[in-house]
Amino acid sequence: MFRLSSRCVAAGLAFTLFLGSSVSAADDKLKVKVGDAFPNVALKAAQIDKLSGKKAGDTVNIADLKGKTVVVFFYPRALTRGCTVESCGFRDLADKFPKNVILLGASNDGEQLQQKFIDTHKLPYPLLCDTEFQLINALGISSGGKAAKRVTFIVGPDGKIAKIYEKVSVATHPKEVLDQVSK
Repeated sequence: MFRLSSRCVAAGLAFTLFLGSSVSAADDKLKVKVGDAFPNVALKAAQIDKLSGKKAGDTVNIADLKGKTVVVFFYPRALTRGCTVESCGFRDLADKFPKNVILLGASNDGEQLQQKFIDTHKLPYPLLCDTEFQLINALGISSGGKAAKRVTFIVGPDGKIAKIYEKVSVATHPKEVLDQVSK
C-alpha cells in the first residue's frame, strides 16, 4: 500500500512539474515597460498600403515608423464583439488624431481575416498580422498562446514605449488614447 501511494505522489509531482514547464507564466507577463524600446519585429499587415512607402506584400516594423508617434492596439480576435467595438471606436476618431500619429490594430489573425475585418467595418488603418506570435510574445501579451491580450502601446517618435494600457474598456479606450496623444 505504501509503495502504491508513493508512486501516486511521485506521479502527481512529475505531472505538476510537467505542466509548470509547458505553460510558462512568463509568456503572459508583460515583458516591457515605459521607456523600453518597442520590439522591432517585422509583420505583414492588411491594408499596409495606408502606410507611406508600403505596398501589398511588404512588412512593417517599428523602425519603419521612426519619427512618428505610433498607437498599436492589440485585440484577441477580429470580427468579435469587443474587438469590433474597440476597432470601430478608433475608426470613428481616426481623423481627430494628430497628423504625426499612426494607428495600427494588431492580433494573431491572418491577413485574410484582418482584411475582412477592415472591409466589414470600413477601418481606415492597417491591421498587423502576428500569426507566429513574434511580437505578442516579445511584449508578453499572449493570452495562453491562443490570442493576444487587449493591450495598447503608445510608441514615441524615438521608438520607445511612452505609455502602456493594460486595462482597456473597449467603449471608452479610443477616446482615452486620443486624449493622451493630443496633449
